[in-house]
Amino acid sequence: MLQAILNYQEVDRKLFKLENELAESEERKKYAKLRKFLKTAPEKLDALETKANALSAEVTQLSKKYEQTANMLSDFDNVDELISGGADVSFYKKKAQSIVESLRKIKAELNALVESIKATDEEYQKLKKQVISAQKQYGEAEESYKAVELSRKAEKDGILAELAKAEKEVPAEMLVRYQTKRKEKIFPVVGKLYSGRCPFCSMEPPLVAKSKLSTGIECDHCHRIIFE
Repeated sequence: MLQAILNYQEVDRKLFKLENELAESEERKKYAKLRKFLKTAPEKLDALETKANALSAEVTQLSKKYEQTANMLSDFDNVDELISGGADVSFYKKKAQSIVESLRKIKAELNALVESIKATDEEYQKLKKQVISAQKQYGEAEESYKAVELSRKAEKDGILAELAKAEKEVPAEMLVRYQTKRKEKIFPVVGKLYSGRCPFCSMEPPLVAKSKLSTGIECDHCHRIIFE
């Protein structure tokens, strides 16, 4: 069993190398980058739009508050009559100062909100232009990567044919274990103990597991399958 799966792994090594070369190609990187950007952009645009709407709602509320506060100053239209009638001047002065200060704060908040809306809109428009540009590039990038894949298709088909032949010698259960690890991007998957240790990470298997080495155990450290 061990030799059969090791032979299979040697063929698979060629496929692993080819897959990595395709994944690291500039065409694949550009295609993947554009695809990821276009996938996440709609959510970002929606978030910016929601933020802008929320800020606009705050502006509306603050504008109403400003107007209501400003209307309070109308109470001082007849202040001269009140003062001549013996009213406390300092009371009205403090009240007027308080209202003016409130108006100043509200106005500052409004200005800050307007700036935030402006910045959010600029960010939205910038992202929208990037999306339009990415959409134009995406089709070309996809075709370029497909061309690279096609150029290696014959080579890949040859390796797959070799794998299909090699896997006939591997027990079904072992093949499933191997392919499960392979999907986890672990490679090499299988190895033989070297000086009583894992050949990949040099960790020594626990004593309790050594009795199962003939059928292969998973290394506690690197999670590869090791045999004696």
